[in-house]
Amino acid sequence: QVQLVESGGGSVQAGGSLKLSCAAPRDIMSFKYMGWFRQAPGEEREGVAAISRRGSTLVAVSVSGRFSISRVNAINTLYLQMNSLKPEDSGMYYCAALDGGRWYSNPPLVESAYDNWGQGTQVTVSS
Repeated sequence: QVQLVESGGGSVQAGGSLKLSCAAPRDIMSFKYMGWFRQAPGEEREGVAAISRRGSTLVAVSVSGRFSISRVNAINTLYLQMNSLKPEDSGMYYCAALDGGRWYSNPPLVESAYDNWGQGTQVTVSS
C-alpha cells in the first residue's frame, strides 16, 4: 500500500476555486494511473478525473470544463484544479493510484480500478 497524502481542501463560496494536491512517496510515473474521487455524505464515491502514465486524461461529465487534472513528475505530485465550484461539489476528495493491474482504454474513473488511496481532504462549497 502506497501512502498518498492529499492537501488543499477548504471552504469556498460558490464560483470560487481550489487546487488540490496529492503527494506520492515515490515516482508517480511508476503508477499506471492516478485519479481523483469524491464522496459526499450518504453517497457513493465517484470518480472526478484521472490521468494515465502516458499523460492521457479523463474528466467526469459533471465537472467537465471546470476541473482539470495535472501532475508535476519532478516532485511526485498530482493536482486537481477546481474552478467555478458549486455547492454540489462539496465532499471528501480522495487521491488514488493504480500500482499494478490492467490497462484501460481510457483512464478509469471507477473506484475498483485503484489499489492505493489517500485519506482525503474536505472541500466545502457554500452558496
